[in-house]
Amino acid sequence: MPDDLVGAAIRAAERTGRDVADVPLVEIAREAGISRSTLLRRLGGTRGALDEAVRAAGVDPGGRPPVRERAIGAGARLLGDLGLAATTLEAVALAADCSVHSLYAVFGSRDGLLAAVFERHSPLPELEGFLADTGDDLAATVHGVHLRLARAFGREPRVMPAILADVFARPTGPTRDMLATRFFPRALAALGGWLSREVAAGRLRDLPLPLLVQQLIAPVFVHFALRPALTGVPGIDFPDVEETCAVLRDAFLRAVATDPPH
Repeated sequence: MPDDLVGAAIRAAERTGRDVADVPLVEIAREAGISRSTLLRRLGGTRGALDEAVRAAGVDPGGRPPVRERAIGAGARLLGDLGLAATTLEAVALAADCSVHSLYAVFGSRDGLLAAVFERHSPLPELEGFLADTGDDLAATVHGVHLRLARAFGREPRVMPAILADVFARPTGPTRDMLATRFFPRALAALGGWLSREVAAGRLRDLPLPLLVQQLIAPVFVHFALRPALTGVPGIDFPDVEETCAVLRDAFLRAVATDPPH
């Protein structure tokens, strides 16, 4: 197999953020500066020999998850174990066994990678689906929101606490900008849209919407962010997650519901 085709296949894989085996032949041909038909002719009509030649050159042509999946997993583990500052593109590339160039090709920037990690591990996509079709049972919906937030804080790797810790430490920093641009508007649309419907239905008091959202989520954020650090401390015995969410649900309803539980 000619070295120029092997090199073109590897470069095309790095440029597109894919394994060599997943790169379309047209991309490899473009990288080699030839047509797809010429490439096929030089390969003898099949790409199997090219993949074997790439493997012989010391590069795994496939059989692993794509760079995007490996990078999101590696970024999440670094965030949870070492924090945001240690989650550099170089560290993610090393942990994901790919090149920094591949990360730029897939995510565009470090912020793009962090956004993909947060999207995967945040409760927002699940909340959007849950709140899009709620019934009239206000207590059940509040409980469902709290449970989804609690699960996001409790799951490993601990991406949510790491991201929010950086926002609290640097409220005008780049992480806050990333969340403000990509996620806060979606959260306000999902939570705020549902809360506004509950206000219009007369089940919640007509309070300023941002404060109503904070009244709903802030106790959950604070409790489940601090819970791991306080577990095992003498004199502190937390109820399980289900019961904790029930207590926080009732506290929210007593504070803002027009017909609060007794």
